[in-house]
Amino acid sequence: MLSSLAPARRRVVLAALTAAVVAAVGAVAAIVVVVAADGDHDDESGTAAVGQDRLGPVVLVPGYGGSTTGLDVLARTLRERGRDVSVFPLPGDGRGDLDAQAVALGRTVSTVRARHDGAAVDVVGYSAGGVVARLWVADHGGDRAARRVLTLGSPHHGTDIAALAGSTLPGACPVACRQLAPDSTLLADLNAGDETPAGPTFVSVWTTHDDVVVPASSARLAGAVNLTVQSVCPGDAVRHAGLPSDPRVGSIVLSELAAGPPARAATVAC
Repeated sequence: MLSSLAPARRRVVLAALTAAVVAAVGAVAAIVVVVAADGDHDDESGTAAVGQDRLGPVVLVPGYGGSTTGLDVLARTLRERGRDVSVFPLPGDGRGDLDAQAVALGRTVSTVRARHDGAAVDVVGYSAGGVVARLWVADHGGDRAARRVLTLGSPHHGTDIAALAGSTLPGACPVACRQLAPDSTLLADLNAGDETPAGPTFVSVWTTHDDVVVPASSARLAGAVNLTVQSVCPGDAVRHAGLPSDPRVGSIVLSELAAGPPARAATVAC
């Protein structure tokens, strides 16, 4: 088509086509740069890893039943080391749907972060509270808000106590109780695939003498820093209820919430 044009006219048309091509290439390049910049720090899941060196506020999540008094000692230990600590009040009587508790945890974390200029939080979940924290990370935006998730005596793969209660005394085993049975749908879905999704780093601390999470190894979390109290202090015979108030456990928690990657073996005075 261009061959039929006069030489001068052909040069004008070629110049216009060249300018159009250059503009189009530039637009595509700009789009590529924007996309690359947006995903520069993302991993394969598309979730950016949360920085580990800046310490933000701490949110404590109570266990089944929702009592917060058992967390008083741990909260005080953390505050004495300069950490800002909030205790999440479980909705209702703390025995309802664990996923609904995770949604409520997200609202509490948003309020806490707003007071701290959007800083990432450290979440410590005691017992069933650790499962709630994981649900929040997996399904409710916690992967972008938490620096570290530390679970304390949490039945990540269920507890035989809940299964026994559900089979022998079903009327005394409400929703959260049933969800903590080893064969529950909630735990099966939560543990399918990656147990520690991208975003925060995970630490699981438990006691080999646990009398509520049975077997105690249910607290082991694939992909986390897994730490028994007895691997640090062999003579500590703390049981489930004593975990949040045990001074050696408090020292372990402080060590594992320090700036930088969590330690594989905490050093505390036993």
